[in-house]
Amino acid sequence: MILGKKLVIVLPAYNAGLTIEKTYSEIPFDIVDEVILVDDASKDNTVEVATRIGIKHIIKHEKNKGYGGNQKSCYDKALSLGAEIVIMLHPDYQYTPKLIPSMANLIAQDLYPAVFGSRILGKGALKGGMPKYKYFFNRVLTLSQNILMGQKLSEYHTGYRAFSREVLEKIDYHANSNDFVFDNQMAAQVFYAGYEIAEITCPTKYFDEASSINFKRSAVYGMGVLGVSFNYFFNKMGLAKSKIFRLRN
Repeated sequence: MILGKKLVIVLPAYNAGLTIEKTYSEIPFDIVDEVILVDDASKDNTVEVATRIGIKHIIKHEKNKGYGGNQKSCYDKALSLGAEIVIMLHPDYQYTPKLIPSMANLIAQDLYPAVFGSRILGKGALKGGMPKYKYFFNRVLTLSQNILMGQKLSEYHTGYRAFSREVLEKIDYHANSNDFVFDNQMAAQVFYAGYEIAEITCPTKYFDEASSINFKRSAVYGMGVLGVSFNYFFNKMGLAKSKIFRLRN
């Protein structure tokens, strides 16, 4: 626990057999209570490695549900275990587990209900090997999103995220896509519900075993991101009523 609050780490995994052990070994178990791994029908030995290194809570999707579908299972399980703080950490070792205490502390201290690890603050993205075309589109998309949503995030596209239980119970993340745009829908939901999102500088690593999407899927993702932002804008203006922005009681 951290300041008396139960901290659960969720690992949305797909073909992470080569990196899961390194990621898991750096999780700070002096404050982390539970670790959940959801395997999205991997074709490698992810589940076998996760079992061998001692991950207690393993969920295996028999059919691939997509990145968003994987996260839905992650958050559902974390809430069922009584998590008060949930941190999503990719098991491909692209993000360092060493930031878990800092991210969790911001929520545990009741300073912010959500925290993102930003690769853009500082020089973490390019230094870590982010392809230049991805960096460029990251900046263009983030600028567009900030304008449409009236926010000032440095990055909407990080996969390193921490949420309070209150946030996860308030927004309807099950209404979101099962694909990669899920992350952006979730960020929009958090803002729409009136919460703030803190950011901390996060170094990142790009290497062969780290997960990434190709240029074609990146383009589709980018269009989806803009769609989410326009959807947010029209809902805020009262010109639309999207199901993803319906708050749960």
